[in-house]
Amino acid sequence: MTPGARVAAAIEILGDMSEGLAAEQALTRWARRSRFAGSKDRAAIRDHVFDVLRCRRTAAHYGQGDTPRALMIGLLHQQDADLDGLFSGDGHAPAPLTGQERQFPMPPEDQAVAWNLPDWLIPAFEASLGEAANAVAIALQDRAPVFLRVNTLKTSRDQAQASLQAEGVETKNNPLCDTALTVTEGARKIRNSNAYLQGQVELQDAASQAVVAALPKGGRVLDYCAGGGGKALALAEDPDHKVFAHDIDPRRMADLPGRADRAGAQITTLRTEQTAQSEKFDIVLCDAPCSGSGAWRRAAEGKWTLTPDQLATLNQTQDDILDKAATLIAAGGVLAYATCSVLRDENEDRVEAFLARHPGWSMTYSHRFDLGPNGDGFFTAHLTPD
Repeated sequence: MTPGARVAAAIEILGDMSEGLAAEQALTRWARRSRFAGSKDRAAIRDHVFDVLRCRRTAAHYGQGDTPRALMIGLLHQQDADLDGLFSGDGHAPAPLTGQERQFPMPPEDQAVAWNLPDWLIPAFEASLGEAANAVAIALQDRAPVFLRVNTLKTSRDQAQASLQAEGVETKNNPLCDTALTVTEGARKIRNSNAYLQGQVELQDAASQAVVAALPKGGRVLDYCAGGGGKALALAEDPDHKVFAHDIDPRRMADLPGRADRAGAQITTLRTEQTAQSEKFDIVLCDAPCSGSGAWRRAAEGKWTLTPDQLATLNQTQDDILDKAATLIAAGGVLAYATCSVLRDENEDRVEAFLARHPGWSMTYSHRFDLGPNGDGFFTAHLTPD
C-alpha cells in the first residue's frame, strides 16, 4: 500500500468508529476485508488511528472538524507531513485538500484542547497532579515506549539483552526496576524472538514491574485482580513466593497457565469461592480496575469514553475490592493496592476511604510512579492491620 492509501484506510476505520465501533473492533473489521494489506501496512494504519485518539481535540482543531477526514488532516498537519503527497487522489489516496482545508488555524488557546482531554477531566488532572498536570497531559499525546520484563527464573538482564540484540531488538536498562528494559529499536520483532518465545522476557510496563518489586519477599501471595497474569508472573520470580491468581472473571486468566509454563513459573489459579475457603495470605495484591489514565498513551480511547458516572462506579468497585481482599490477609500481612491511574479519586482517595472504614488498619507505604519515558503512570499503597 502507498502512504496515501494507508491514510485513506485510517479514515475508513475512523469512520467505522464514528458509528460506534471500538478501535480494536474497527481495526479488526478493516483487516478482515483487506487481506491484501501486509504487516507493515497494518502497523502504519494502526499508528495513524491511535495517533488520532491520543490527539483528537488538536486534530479536530487543525482539521477544522471532527469528521474522519478532518481528523486525519489535522493530525498530519501537526506531524508536518507532506499533505499534498498523501492527499493526492491518485490510486487509493484520499482526494486533494480543498482551499478551505488548507486554511489551518493558529495553535489552540483552550486548555482542554491543548491537553487533549475532555473538559470535565481538567480539574481532576490539576487536583491530582498539581504542577505536573500539564506535562502529564502532553506526555499522554505521544506513543508509549515499549518495555520488557526480564524473567530471572530463566536468564539475567545482561543475557536477555544479548539474546534480543542478536535478533535485532535493541534495549537499555530501565531505572524503575532491576528486571526492566526499555526497547530502543526493533520492537516489532519481539514477539517472534527466541527470548520472548522461550519465556526469557515478557512485555510489561516498567512501573508495573516496580509495583511488584516494592512488595515484601516471600510468603503466600495472591494476585487478586490477575487479569492476564502479568503481575502474578512477576511475583513468581521470587522463589520464596507461593503465588496464587484470582480474577472475578476466570476467562481473563485463560492464557495464564500457558504463560506460566513458558516462563517456568509456578502459579495456582483460584476461583472466587476458593479464595474465601483458602488459608490467609501474607500479601494480597489488588491491581484494581481503573480508568487506565496512566496508560492512555497505549489505550487513548479510554479518555474519550470515560464519564463522571463511570468514574464514580469504578471508585465503588475499587472500594468493594479492597474490603473483600482485606478479609484474606493473614496476621502481619500486607494488602497492596495499585492502579494504572493518575487520578487522585482512584488512588489516595480510595486509600483514605478504606482507612476510614477500617480503623484497625494503617498505611505503611505509598508511591506514585510518574508517567514519562521510563514507564506509565501508576500508584500503589500498602495497608496492614494493626
